[in-house]
Amino acid sequence: MNATTRRDFLRTSLQAGAALTGLGLGAPRLAAIEPFKRPGTPRLKLSVAAYSFRQFFKDSKDAGGAAVDRKIDLFQFIDFCADHGCDGTELTSYYFPPSVDDDFLLRIRRHAFLRGVAISGTAVGNTFTVPVGEKRDQETAGVKRWIDRAAVMGAPHIRIFAGNAQSGISPTQAKTLAIGAIEECCAYAGEKGIILGLENHGGIVADPADLLEIVRAVKSPWFGINLDTGNFNTADPYADLAKCAPYAVNVQVKTEIAKRGQKKELADLARLVQIVRDANYQGYVALEYEAAEDPWKAVPETLEKLGALLKA
Repeated sequence: MNATTRRDFLRTSLQAGAALTGLGLGAPRLAAIEPFKRPGTPRLKLSVAAYSFRQFFKDSKDAGGAAVDRKIDLFQFIDFCADHGCDGTELTSYYFPPSVDDDFLLRIRRHAFLRGVAISGTAVGNTFTVPVGEKRDQETAGVKRWIDRAAVMGAPHIRIFAGNAQSGISPTQAKTLAIGAIEECCAYAGEKGIILGLENHGGIVADPADLLEIVRAVKSPWFGINLDTGNFNTADPYADLAKCAPYAVNVQVKTEIAKRGQKKELADLARLVQIVRDANYQGYVALEYEAAEDPWKAVPETLEKLGALLKA
C-alpha cells in the first residue's frame, strides 16, 4: 500500500468510524482520553522554548520590522540551554532553515546529545478547523511532516494548535473538524512514537471547557494537552490551569498571566509549579518567555528561579 493509498484508507476509516459511532452501530477501538494516572511522584525537568528568543534567530526581525544585531541559530540556542543548566531544549519549528533535510536534523540531534541536553519537543503552526478538502489536507500533511522530523531529531513531543472557527462554520462543527484531524495525525504520530500536545491557544480552545471537550473526545494514546500557563484569559486562570493539568504532556511557563478584562501581571511561578505538582506531572517544564524585557537578561534570571522551584 503506497503513502497516498494509505492516507485515503485512514481518512475513510476515520470518517466511517465516526459515522458508525453516531448511529450507535459501532464503537471506536480506542477509548477517549482520561487524566494521566502516573505512578510515583512528580518529576519536573527544566527546558526553554526557542520562541523565547524569536526576534534573534537568523532572518528574524524586531517588533518594528527591523533587523536586530545579535543573531543566533538553533545550535547556539542549544548551547544556551546547556550553559544555563537546562535538562531540555524546545526547538520551535519556525526557526529551522527553509529547506530542512535529515542531515540537518541529525546534526541538531548530535549537537544536543554532546551538550548533554534532550530535545524536549518542537512545535508546528497549524489550523485544524478548515473544512475537508485540499486546505485541510495541507494542514494535516504539515503536521505529519514535522512528526517525521521530530522522529529523526529524537524529539518526543510536538505542540499543535486547533484554530479558530472559520466563516460559515459553527463552533460545534469546528470542534468536530479539529477532532478528526487530530485523530488522523495521532494515528500517524503513534507509528513514530511521537506525542502530540494540543495547546490552549485561543480560538476554539480559549475556554478550558472547550479544550477539555476536544481532548476527551480524541481517541488516541498519543495525545494530551500542551499546557501554556499564560494562555487562559479567564476569570481565574490558575483554577482553569489546574483543571487541565492532569491531561498535560508538556508544560510551558510564561512569566505573565492575565485575568479576563485585566492587564497582564507577573505570574506566581511557585503557584504554577504547585499546580503541575498536584497533577503528579512528570515531564518537561519549558520556559516560553514573551514579556517585554530583554530575554538575554530576563531568561537566565527566570530560569534560575524556575529551576529552583522545580527542584524544591
